[in-house]
Amino acid sequence: MNRGGQSTRTIAFDAMGGDFAPDAPLRAAASLSRSTDIRVLLVGDARRLEPALARLGANAARIEVIHAPGAVAMDEHPAHAAERPDTSLAVAARAVAEGRAQALVSAGNSGALLLVAARAIPRLPGVRRTAFAAVYPTLPRPHNPDPFALLLDVGANLHCTAEDLLDFATMGSAYAARISKVTHPSVGLLNIGEEAYKGDELLRTAHALLANAKGLSFRGNVEGKDVPLGAVDVVVCPGVIGNVVLKLLESMGDVLMAMGDAVYRERLRWRAGRFLLRDGLARVSNLLDYASYGGAPILGFERIVIKAHGRSRERALENAVKVAAKAVRDDVCGAIAAELAALAK
Repeated sequence: MNRGGQSTRTIAFDAMGGDFAPDAPLRAAASLSRSTDIRVLLVGDARRLEPALARLGANAARIEVIHAPGAVAMDEHPAHAAERPDTSLAVAARAVAEGRAQALVSAGNSGALLLVAARAIPRLPGVRRTAFAAVYPTLPRPHNPDPFALLLDVGANLHCTAEDLLDFATMGSAYAARISKVTHPSVGLLNIGEEAYKGDELLRTAHALLANAKGLSFRGNVEGKDVPLGAVDVVVCPGVIGNVVLKLLESMGDVLMAMGDAVYRERLRWRAGRFLLRDGLARVSNLLDYASYGGAPILGFERIVIKAHGRSRERALENAVKVAAKAVRDDVCGAIAAELAALAK
């Protein structure tokens, strides 16, 4: 397993995935080549990619184009997409599996990414199910300078067991410790109440397992209101619940700005107030914008896999690649493997 390092940060980047591909991935890759030391394997139709990179002034020493004639459509059935070996997603995943890159980044079809990665990249020892882990902004947490917390699973698994939730907590804690630089990230189980007896059998059993897990800083159940308030660093839940919560959180920036616009139209003095608060509102909206944190890691593989938002443009994709490179540098996969091994003892 790769132990990170500046010279090994090579990221396989799916140039044909996402609503704005290949233009947005091209611009992101070109910008990264000029401003960072990250090496990018840009995977897609070379006949389109190479001339565009030249026009964008990319640093050719830091970008290698790997030809892949096919692309996975955003609405394509994941099982069908996973059977196609010539897509940019499949070729990028194989590059990671073969050791040509240490991480995979795509803004494409989520289900296809999960299936293609699972076929090409082995799971870490002891991992029963991989999990989508999304970052989201919270109110300030005194012990943690990172403005983002972690929520998992957010859609990789429709059904899971209490043991799976324990694994998610362990993987999420290891990821947060390396990325946020917090020695013992706090963990909470998303439930309908704080009491240990709340929830269905799955959540009650998971609570008992988490409470007795060595090495986890488990703070008990957290409610929906606690998620944006920053009650804990890592929130664990089944995938269906996590996906609903994530989509709600992602809409808050748009809601905030829409409410501000509505107030602006009501009264003159409210217009003046909104004008005075414009910088603050813009800052809050930017914090809630998914582009500021790039993408969601899929935890549990031997290599880093990052799913960027399908609507990602250049800035969001740049940040997704930077997050992947940081995770490689800090050996997140190694940290997760160590925590899972300790849990199994």
